Amino acid sequence: MGSTILFLIIAIFVARFSWDTPLIQEAERALYDLRASVFAPAVETEDRIVMIVYDEETLKLTGQRSPVDRTILAQALESIDSAKPKAIGIDILFTMPQDDDELLLSTFEKMETPTYLAYADPEETPEIGFAEFTFLEQFHEKAKTETVKPTDIQLNIDSDGVQRRWTPHPEGLPPFLALAMTGPNPKFAANDGAIRYLVPQTLELPVFDKFPIEGFADPATKDFLLSFIQDKYVLIGGDFIDRDRFDTPLGSLRDETSDGNLIGLEVHAHMLAQLLNDDMPEQVPLWTLWAAAIVVAICGGLSAMIVGNAAKVGVILLGQFGFFLIFPFVLQNMGIDTLSLPAFGWGLGWLLGYASVGSATRTLNSKQRAFAQSALGKYLPKSIASEILRDPEKLALHGEKRKIFAVFTDLEGFTKLTHAIEPEMVATLLNDYLDRLSEVALEYGGTIDKFVGDALVSFWGAPIAYPDDGERAARAAYALYLAGEEFRKNVPEGVPPIGRTRVGLHYGDAIVGNFGGEGRIQYTALGDAMNTAARLEAANKTLETKVLISREAMERSGLDWYRPMGRITLRGRATPVEVFEPVPDWEDRDRAAVMAVIAAHEKGDKSSIQDLSTMIQQYGDDLGLANLLKRLEKTETGESYALG
Repeated sequence: MGSTILFLIIAIFVARFSWDTPLIQEAERALYDLRASVFAPAVETEDRIVMIVYDEETLKLTGQRSPVDRTILAQALESIDSAKPKAIGIDILFTMPQDDDELLLSTFEKMETPTYLAYADPEETPEIGFAEFTFLEQFHEKAKTETVKPTDIQLNIDSDGVQRRWTPHPEGLPPFLALAMTGPNPKFAANDGAIRYLVPQTLELPVFDKFPIEGFADPATKDFLLSFIQDKYVLIGGDFIDRDRFDTPLGSLRDETSDGNLIGLEVHAHMLAQLLNDDMPEQVPLWTLWAAAIVVAICGGLSAMIVGNAAKVGVILLGQFGFFLIFPFVLQNMGIDTLSLPAFGWGLGWLLGYASVGSATRTLNSKQRAFAQSALGKYLPKSIASEILRDPEKLALHGEKRKIFAVFTDLEGFTKLTHAIEPEMVATLLNDYLDRLSEVALEYGGTIDKFVGDALVSFWGAPIAYPDDGERAARAAYALYLAGEEFRKNVPEGVPPIGRTRVGLHYGDAIVGNFGGEGRIQYTALGDAMNTAARLEAANKTLETKVLISREAMERSGLDWYRPMGRITLRGRATPVEVFEPVPDWEDRDRAAVMAVIAAHEKGDKSSIQDLSTMIQQYGDDLGLANLLKRLEKTETGESYALG
């Protein structure tokens, strides 16, 4: 009875909080995306909204990519203003000075149409530096008139990278773009509902008309185009293949030409259309979600008690599952916001309720299985844990020598940060951070060894080795750094800036197994591989890199996204180590160029090392590359650089 009640309680919580539960959350998102796509309103071209864009042809015409040409914007705005649209929204951040700024500011002074300029909060947009934000503030101050005002354009995606919902609006910022252009609407005041994306009725007609901006700046074509924007809402922004694009619930379910990937300007257009349609889906009350969770768990438990022939039981069970599958689609079609509806959670809660009653007295009588279920699930990926459950002998209960890929991480400056904030906040931040890193390690098939303060220690190759351990370990190392960057972006307001996550990866020998005695054991790894990985992680600080991978690990990863970072002698290790850093966003020729510079330096030829200066300028603030340049300048023939 006790186990039954416990499982029923778990079933209720799963059915209620599936949207907040890892893995289950992904299923909920997939089902919601299916519902949102199937029942997305189909429309002919939305004739109240027009998009005017800088595209690749515009960039070729102006010869300027970033920032975009402002002369053509000034000329286009003058023409657009003369057509008397309802409002103009400009989704372009003016963060850098240009020679034609005065021309654009002069145009703003003459604008008669309500015009809203993109503004960004630096806390919500960390890619904007202090100098850029300062210029943005100054530019807005100069541009502001009775008709030209700032507007918030921030779009916050879900953790899986999909734009499903309106972005909650921070206090103190200008009004959100769609609301600024149309005026306040009580239904949208919280900015927290689902976006109702529109889809075209036919493939021939788009949802929104879109014109290149140069057409409105060209005297030969502007008069013809102005008729398309009169008395309409005009959105101006970029349409580039590599910037400001968002995945949405709209996939290829409706037609083969749509992949659900939209430019940011088009996301704003959908939100503006939703606001004009006064179409904010009705929220499901919280008490209803709790009531439904309780009902499905009880129904699952009662279903396990049904007696009768198989056909009768089958009909009842299929009928309940059919309800869980169809009912959320019915609600979506009725205009109910199912973004927080636990459709998958209901089915899973039902199953847990069914299992709780049907298996209340069942116990685990295998010691090895009990050990695996209680321990492995917390430290091993699902696939490895499943294999061990099927064959417990694969988990060695003693030490054995193995070749492994060891990964160490460290959060820069976190110890110092703990002295500046409250202990409760330290615990919250640390748990969130380690959760993120643990998810990454397990996602790529790693074994979590331990947590040491803010550091995560993990390895690949034990207790079960796979042929692609090297690739998964290397990808995980870089993904751990990215997870740390994502964590930095989402710290609560008032917390001082948090440093980068540094990662070290090495391949070598280790002794792996359970250590600590019969009473308190831990599955861990000891030896050279672990020590070297830890020192590589620490070397990031001196080399000003983010992820350092030894040649031994690099050669076994099967990846070609590395640049060499020279030869170093680690503290406490006599043999030099050749280290590499993953740079997946680099061109192949640039990675090869760095390799050629190092190869030439090893032969005593230092004439080419200044070529690195060009790359430093090309890739911006690349501290690791600048550090490599300094080290090569201080050495003569590729000798190892000793770290203190």
